Amino acid sequence: MSHSTSSLPQGTAGPAGAAAPGRRTAEAVPAIRLRNLTKTFGAKGFGETKAVDGVDLDIHQGEFFSMLGPSGSGKTTVLRLIAGFELPTSGTIELEGQDVSGKAPFQRDVNTVFQDYALFPHMSLVDNVAYGLRVRGMGRAERRERAVEALERVQLGKFMARKPSQLSGGQRQRVALARALVVEPKVLLLDEPLGALDLKLRQQMQIELKELQRSLGITFIFVTHDQEEALTMSDRIGVFNNGKLAQIGTAHEIYQRPTGAFVANFVGTSNLFGSESATALYGRSSQFVLRPERLTVHWDGLNAKHDGVTSLPGTVTSLVYVGHATQVRVALEGGTAVVVLAGNDLPDEQTLVGKAVAVSWADNDAVWLPDAA
Repeated sequence: MSHSTSSLPQGTAGPAGAAAPGRRTAEAVPAIRLRNLTKTFGAKGFGETKAVDGVDLDIHQGEFFSMLGPSGSGKTTVLRLIAGFELPTSGTIELEGQDVSGKAPFQRDVNTVFQDYALFPHMSLVDNVAYGLRVRGMGRAERRERAVEALERVQLGKFMARKPSQLSGGQRQRVALARALVVEPKVLLLDEPLGALDLKLRQQMQIELKELQRSLGITFIFVTHDQEEALTMSDRIGVFNNGKLAQIGTAHEIYQRPTGAFVANFVGTSNLFGSESATALYGRSSQFVLRPERLTVHWDGLNAKHDGVTSLPGTVTSLVYVGHATQVRVALEGGTAVVVLAGNDLPDEQTLVGKAVAVSWADNDAVWLPDAA
């Protein structure tokens, strides 16, 4: 946790997945700048592991930036490096243009919210939130006033006298946020803070967290392995794989135009067509992907191919009901298996498994993967 104070950055974040136009063009200095950041664990020649491998990244002022990736991809290590809990093996970390690569956590004007919240069980909520201000030497009356304001901001002012054990999981998460924000850090780091919540509460907190970030204008760096969280909340997303950044972009860019097979498969469901299929269909040897919602099942089995549309015959292998739609899995002629997101108005037949169908898509919906040529 940081041990210095600062004023809140100016400006607010735009809607999730969209850049906020007026803020970033005028600001040459990013909130966080990473250059050739590397972190190696273990002794050289004795099980050495490169957890972070030459990461270059600029995170804008007032941005909600998510670091997304599977376990072991390096995202949490990058967060810990920014926080100062780990020191880089090589490379630099800048906070608003100042090199903080070798500084201790309390010398960096950042704060961290962890998944377990780390609240003091014997303290009231107001004392929990005021603790960071107390460490900084702020007077009792002023720090209590600031703590009450922070609790009001997260809609917990009426519970200020309660202990953490008297709160729900979502309420404890808000207290942890209030405690981190009350010291007005330049950057707030969030290490999978919603991971312990149930699905409904997690979805509610995603919206509340984004609204809070937008109203404060503070730079949020959010670590998650949950693609829905990242897509819902972020101005931009960095997808990590094997210690490297596989792609950086808005939610729309990451989902609609993945730049590689890993991103296409990790973020959402993708249908990957190999080079043999691509050559047969389009005369190109590169792989391409199609999202399930871009495909159409023709239950009558009639070939729908015409200019700008490709259609292939296939056989239904399974159906998975997902509430708002049904995932129809089809084995296409030639061996490629695809998932089609279809509506729930399926043919009224006893079983659709084994039924001969056709699957079509618009050719311009195919996303070609340059790294898999």
